Amino acid sequence: MKTFSLFLLFVLSVALVSAQPSFVRLVTNKGDITLRLYEETPKHRDLFLENIKKGLFDKAQFNRVIKSFVSQGGELDDTILNREKRHPEIPVQRIPAELIPSLFHKKGALGMGRNDNPEKSSYFSQIYLVEGTLQTDESLDAVIKKYGISFSPAQREVYKTIGGTPFLDQNYTLFGEIVEGMTVAEKINSSATNKDDVPLEPVTFTPVILSKKEAMKLWKKTQRDKSPKI
Repeated sequence: MKTFSLFLLFVLSVALVSAQPSFVRLVTNKGDITLRLYEETPKHRDLFLENIKKGLFDKAQFNRVIKSFVSQGGELDDTILNREKRHPEIPVQRIPAELIPSLFHKKGALGMGRNDNPEKSSYFSQIYLVEGTLQTDESLDAVIKKYGISFSPAQREVYKTIGGTPFLDQNYTLFGEIVEGMTVAEKINSSATNKDDVPLEPVTFTPVILSKKEAMKLWKKTQRDKSPKI
């Protein structure tokens, strides 16, 4: 019986580790932001983790900050598209969209940018954090009417109490959310910018993948604080 109990404990421990999501910390010159990456969008999650390991985002910048909308980091659209135009011999790199109805553009959501392509596929090297604004039933109904998007009662409540950018739903892939450092994200989004939405003082960030020990500790904490599933 004792042997069986130990075996069961081992199996449960393995299951717990395998169910543990990935966490990434954005070390910025404004403070740290910790992100949980969604299991529901594995292609975007894995690409982001792979690019972090390659150093693609080391000392990257939030180079397009639109107040009460989003803070965009990594490469700009023009940089990516001009490079592709100069080198037509190199295949265009995009990752297929992973649009999950349960994942929505609430404040603090992490998305991957894209150009205006019909497949809604994402860039490899551009991310954004949602700031957004508080919504009303009237504004959400207007989004439904204009874009044909539907919101669950719980999603509507989040948009009305926390805020976000609902008209982006089902148009851009979300692959994570802020679990710590929301005030830092707010500080970044309130940065003074020029007419092109570029911060007057550079806002840099370097993503760091949390260790298994750190991730496990944070995951347990988020499970304790977890709200009812939306």
